[in-house]
Amino acid sequence: MRLRQATAGGREREAGWERLEALYRSSRDDVYAYVVTLLGDRASAEDVTALAFERAYARRRRFDRRRGEERAWLFGIARNAALDELRRRRRTATLLAEPEALAEGALASPDDSDELELRRSAVRAALAALTPRERELIALKFHAGLTNAELASVLGVSVSNAGTMLHRAVQKLRSAVNAPV
Repeated sequence: MRLRQATAGGREREAGWERLEALYRSSRDDVYAYVVTLLGDRASAEDVTALAFERAYARRRRFDRRRGEERAWLFGIARNAALDELRRRRRTATLLAEPEALAEGALASPDDSDELELRRSAVRAALAALTPRERELIALKFHAGLTNAELASVLGVSVSNAGTMLHRAVQKLRSAVNAPV
């Protein structure tokens, strides 16, 4: 009887590890992009991303599927780790317009490079005009790819509130990008 229980416990641990590994593989780039957007520092973002996964591993048994998806749970952990880093620094982070991976991966012909740089500059300036909360919403939605329900879970607000806040932030961003110079 004890042997069966031990074997079942071993299978559960193995399945838990496999789920966490799958979550890591599917989310690591998005978590890094989100964290680098919050911190504005690639080296610190690497450290905080690693810390977020360490915390997720340590807290894996406390995850409750009834409260949301693993991905939203992970982004909540990453958000808290990044906020801890910002508190430690005692400064406000400047947000980047896009993660390094996206910037390096952009393929543009030489003719398009000036136009592309103008658009990027406009987006950076528009992002800088947003509040930190609005920039975080934009980062979670578009860098991390979270749904509104996952946004709500990470931010601790209702789904409708998350949707409303996101809509307002996007509208403000669009207005700033399209404003005449």
